[in-house]
Amino acid sequence: MSQPSVIINLTLGLLWFIVHLAINIFSLWSRLIYNIESYLISIGLFPKYRKFQLERLKYLAIVVDSREAKNVAKIEQLLCWLSTIGVKYVCLYDIDGVLNKTFEPTMNGSRDVDSGNSHDVGANIKALICCRSEMTVEYISGSDGKEGIAKAANLLCSTYFNGDRDARGNDEIVFTEADMSGALKAIGCGGPEPDLLLVYGPARCHLGFPAWRLRYTEIMHMGPLNSMKYGAIVKAFYNFSKKYQNFGKFGFLILGNRNILQ
Repeated sequence: MSQPSVIINLTLGLLWFIVHLAINIFSLWSRLIYNIESYLISIGLFPKYRKFQLERLKYLAIVVDSREAKNVAKIEQLLCWLSTIGVKYVCLYDIDGVLNKTFEPTMNGSRDVDSGNSHDVGANIKALICCRSEMTVEYISGSDGKEGIAKAANLLCSTYFNGDRDARGNDEIVFTEADMSGALKAIGCGGPEPDLLLVYGPARCHLGFPAWRLRYTEIMHMGPLNSMKYGAIVKAFYNFSKKYQNFGKFGFLILGNRNILQ
């Protein structure tokens, strides 16, 4: 190998090492700032995070990666933190149904009928007594997503061909959003739209959470469940309380980076 080639290879290797080192330093610095800020928020050092309005947060959804959902201690700690903050209704989701299987024995094989009717939910729910505060928790999985929409479509088609076709007086199939919502509710996959969705996991996406329940939902990525911080949750709620949504003549205008993973 000639001397110029050796010099070029060494230069490229050195540049690659410098870039890689800079990225690692930046990542470590960002993580350090994140941990320090979360700690300072959790001890109440910043006055603006001590009190914030939760009136708009009527329904919270939590998406957890199925591999991390097996950490029951972290899930219970997360629920207790949410209860301490004042959240009253939470939907827990993982695509493989790990959470549903893990917490199913605590439901005693039953459903809270009153809570289900009041929130228009057809999924598994229970009342959770956590940190001296009552909080209703709903558990859903990937079967409530694609499988749910397929079952709802089959129900609509069977209903149409079994009687509604004559009532419409024509052969054209027209299904409205209300028809689909009713079908989803009938098969047990209906439910309210979360105001805020927090994603715990490596991917910055909702991991298959039922899309028809995310039309106007604010989505925030919170990082891995194992590194969750109380201060980070408080900051997420504070940032959500500062966002607003305008409805007007031309439908709606969403401000504040809604429906964007942050």
